[in-house]
Amino acid sequence: MTWLVWRQHRTQAIAGAAALAALAVLLLITGLQMASQYHSALAACATAHSCANLASTLFLGSHAVGFLVIMTLGVPALLGVFWGAPLVAAELETGTSQFAWTQTVTRKHWLTVKAGWILLAAAAWAGAISALVTWWSGPDNALQLDAFKPGRFDIMGIVPLGYALFATALGIAAGAVARRTVPALAATLAVFIAARFMITELARPHYMTAITTTSTNPQVPPGSWQLSQGGSRGLITYQPASRYWAFQGIETGIFVILAAALIAITAIVVLRRDT
Repeated sequence: MTWLVWRQHRTQAIAGAAALAALAVLLLITGLQMASQYHSALAACATAHSCANLASTLFLGSHAVGFLVIMTLGVPALLGVFWGAPLVAAELETGTSQFAWTQTVTRKHWLTVKAGWILLAAAAWAGAISALVTWWSGPDNALQLDAFKPGRFDIMGIVPLGYALFATALGIAAGAVARRTVPALAATLAVFIAARFMITELARPHYMTAITTTSTNPQVPPGSWQLSQGGSRGLITYQPASRYWAFQGIETGIFVILAAALIAITAIVVLRRDT
């Protein structure tokens, strides 16, 4: 089965590896340039005894590479659509699954091997991209102190692994239920976008109780995530920067649990469905 999975998906694997290698080369070259630029600017402003305006005056990297890095936000969705959704749907649609099940391969073994390898590949690919992006963004994170910012939080650290597992499991489940590739693709993309939006907007700010301060001139500590500000006495609510990795862990855990639930649903559908 493992050899069969490789034969079926080797084109996707080779294309993915080539794209990852190209991205790695680009980010390594530009990342080293950004780090050198950042440290040179720090040394210069330290000599001048003034680094107060460094964040507003120093631009690191290029707009094109920065845009590409931001676009890695869509990698988990692509994995779910192009790797996850066709995994079961395409085989059910063409009837090749029936051939596999009559060759002494049980449905359980068939699903375990196929889904297991695809999920592992998705996690590895997303993890590699996230590691590159996190390293590349290091100087800019240190300069801007905005790692909590939506769009940045979502492409760094460990959360992309959770997104990738969820999207891929969602695609597999959608394919098992729909039994058709195109509807599975559409359902995967729609549900993934909806789930990501709801978690980001409704759940993430409340993973831990926010800190609220009141003063005539309130200011959040550097790197904090400001949630609200207002009131006659300067009321301000925020999540401190020290909670960044706790939030990363909580959100990753949410999506891993959702992925596990979707794989369980897939197993129930595949194992109980009439041939």
